[in-house]
Amino acid sequence: MPILAFVVSFEVFSRYFLNRPTVWAFDLSLFLFGYIAILGGALAHQKKGHITVDILYKKVSHRTRCVFDVISFSLGIFFLVLIVYVCFDKYQDAINFGTRRQSEWAPLMHHFWLMTIFSCSLFILQLARDIISNAFFLMTGEQLVMEKGLEISCTKAENNDGN
Repeated sequence: MPILAFVVSFEVFSRYFLNRPTVWAFDLSLFLFGYIAILGGALAHQKKGHITVDILYKKVSHRTRCVFDVISFSLGIFFLVLIVYVCFDKYQDAINFGTRRQSEWAPLMHHFWLMTIFSCSLFILQLARDIISNAFFLMTGEQLVMEKGLEISCTKAENNDGN
């Protein structure tokens, strides 16, 4: 984020005070924002920062929350695998053909596709870990993973459904 803020600030200064806009600042800020967004998804999931439909999710037992999580995490993995598949093709094309962004600066695109593949893969690993943890809880009633400072939605210590 600080690098993105610096690039945007530099572009504003260059454009409005020096009257010499850069050709690279827009593309660079676009890439940096993309990196932040795609890495942020896995981090938000790790910190339990994604939203839930609380009207339903908070009203059911912890065991039912685990079932909801396993289903939604499985769908998430399916979606992310599709993204990895598409980005891998785009990465290969970018390497083979030297694909560039269509702008005045025209930077190469392979790094963006590679970062997307890497980030989605991290997210898939995080979701798979949570599916395993939730499935273990559903089978045994015990927590597989203890996380400091984080509440695991379906494996809270005060389990109100008696399991």
